[in-house]
Amino acid sequence: GPQDGLNGMEVWMQTIDAGAATPVHRHDCDEVIVVHSGRGTCMIDGEVSEFGPNSTLILPANVVHQICNTGDDDIFMVATLGMSPVRVQTAEGELMDLPWYQS
Repeated sequence: GPQDGLNGMEVWMQTIDAGAATPVHRHDCDEVIVVHSGRGTCMIDGEVSEFGPNSTLILPANVVHQICNTGDDDIFMVATLGMSPVRVQTAEGELMDLPWYQS
């Protein structure tokens, strides 16, 4: 993101533990997630779909979404987001702190 000189996008590499999930959230930019390994579900505006390894998830700007790991192994994924810095909000619109920006 901006700390690395990117002004128009961010790239996030994430691991989601077995049985864990992201918070329900949204942001004002498109997001493309490439799932390298693991299985789970992706909820987008209340509609849930399953995914597995080598899947690509497309999340339009401002959709409320959540990724849940429903498998026995960690999910390893890389996400590209179309703004920098990304302002992540709860479904109700409250600003969320990202863990990698917390001290």
